[in-house]
Amino acid sequence: MSKLLVMLVTAFCAQGIQGSERLVHEEDKLTILYDDIWHHQMITWPTYATHVGYPGQNGFWPDPSLEANLKYSKKRKEFLKKLNTIDTKRLNEDSRLGWRLVKKSLQTEVDGYSFPEEFILIHQRSGVQQDIAGTLSIMPKANRKDFEDRLSRLRNAATYIDKTIEVLRVGVEMKITPPQITLRNVPNQIRNMMPTEITDSPLLSSFNQFPSTVSVSEQARIIDEAATVIEEDIYPAFARLLKFIESEYIPYANRSIALSNKPNGKRWYEHRVKMFTTSNLTAKEIHKLGLSEVERIRAEMEEVIKQSGFEGNFTEFTHFLRTDPKFYMKSADDLLAAYRDISKRADPELPKLFGKLPRMPYGVIPIPDYAAKSQTTAYYRGGSQEIGRAGYFYANTYALDTRPTWEMEALTLHEAMPGHHLQISLSQELPETHPLLQNLSYTGFVEGWGLYAESLGDEMGFYQDPYNKFGQLSYEMWRAVRLVVDTGMHLYDWERQEAIDYFAGNTAKSMHDIEVEIDRYISWPGQALAYKIGELKFKQLRAEAEGLLGDNFNIREFHDELLSKGALPLDVLEQRIREWMAVQISNL
Repeated sequence: MSKLLVMLVTAFCAQGIQGSERLVHEEDKLTILYDDIWHHQMITWPTYATHVGYPGQNGFWPDPSLEANLKYSKKRKEFLKKLNTIDTKRLNEDSRLGWRLVKKSLQTEVDGYSFPEEFILIHQRSGVQQDIAGTLSIMPKANRKDFEDRLSRLRNAATYIDKTIEVLRVGVEMKITPPQITLRNVPNQIRNMMPTEITDSPLLSSFNQFPSTVSVSEQARIIDEAATVIEEDIYPAFARLLKFIESEYIPYANRSIALSNKPNGKRWYEHRVKMFTTSNLTAKEIHKLGLSEVERIRAEMEEVIKQSGFEGNFTEFTHFLRTDPKFYMKSADDLLAAYRDISKRADPELPKLFGKLPRMPYGVIPIPDYAAKSQTTAYYRGGSQEIGRAGYFYANTYALDTRPTWEMEALTLHEAMPGHHLQISLSQELPETHPLLQNLSYTGFVEGWGLYAESLGDEMGFYQDPYNKFGQLSYEMWRAVRLVVDTGMHLYDWERQEAIDYFAGNTAKSMHDIEVEIDRYISWPGQALAYKIGELKFKQLRAEAEGLLGDNFNIREFHDELLSKGALPLDVLEQRIREWMAVQISNL
């Protein structure tokens, strides 16, 4: 080899090594920043840390004070600035995607600081009146330290409640509160935390199932101390909250249900629309889309009514579904058993549609009694491998005469498999992925997937009778109606009753469920829009892939690709799947 060639090769190798070092340097900087963001998030929101299994935070509560909120928002802005200093050209493909996702998440959060979300701390679906018992119920019970953490949380609970009252009081003064209608059940929810018999307290009920390493005498000591703290500290704090809510908060809460009627409310609503849907659709465009979807689904529902042999119109058929006793279970145990049966019938169908399935198991349990009246029909709460907690599909067993059997198949597929449990668990199990990325959640993707999962029921052997099929369509209609009534109330000044009537006129949902749902959209503007927007995107991408690939389309590979990077903003998902389609075509 000539001397000149040796010099050129040496220089080239040196440049390659230097470039590689720069690449590693940027990757390391990004990982360190992820660590900082994740740790800060966990210590700021200890209840979320408990949910994901992050260690060291199980004795604490979030600090809802305005001072803490200001400090948190300042830190998030600093993280965003640091993220923007990363040279993305020196990152590998996966790291660039991660950077893009975290940036979008942080930027959306920072943009939201223009609006006073920090004052909306309580309504019928969430707040300190549910958070304390709910968090205690998911804490681990592996050793004595876990129960000492429970005690620590109980000791800190009164402060958590009192700080919440302070912020809510400022919110009243600034006229920034949830709509008054969404607070009507909150007093009873607080009372449910303070039963006369301390042994009936949901705050005490999680002090059970002690490990064998905790002696009987120690168990008795822990339970006795917990009861004392609950009775002497937490009950008085909840009594203060109850008095404040009834005498100062509810009487002076906003009468209007529309977010757009709050200061800067129209911009606030548009921000929430984009945040939840991760789309570029405006609220007006979504309202128009909702009207067209309602019309399309209604035609399919009318066809199912004909196929059922029912002699009567749509209104008469939905009345029949709402009122005939044959569609309702006699006991909560029967309802839960039926949900579990559907779950086990779904599981063996999954390998036909997915090449990769999660390791995390799941169960079906009832929504706690203290919260059930104001909760929706069901919800899902993810598991945590770190602390040994399975995922759970929570089913509402309150008012059994409002829980029809014809909705159960679609609901189970949405909340469990192949819906939330499958998607969220796979995301948590992504290999060699930072927990910050594993736990990113985009509502348009997550809830859109849940609704798309309902549509897979036909391929899985469900919806074999017209009632269950109508139930599936009714659930799809439910999400289409959301597009109309959410935007109707928050953009077009619809009254609550107008939204209820529109909902009832297009679905077979019970009136109790409809009122709970409408109040949910009032208290959580924009969130309900994400379901249908996400589902339509999944269906659009599947139709495109099937059309392009024809007989070479593989549903298992397609689904695996959809879920391969966890939850994504819908625009990012669309770009990735179109790139995947191009690769598939090039390989034909």
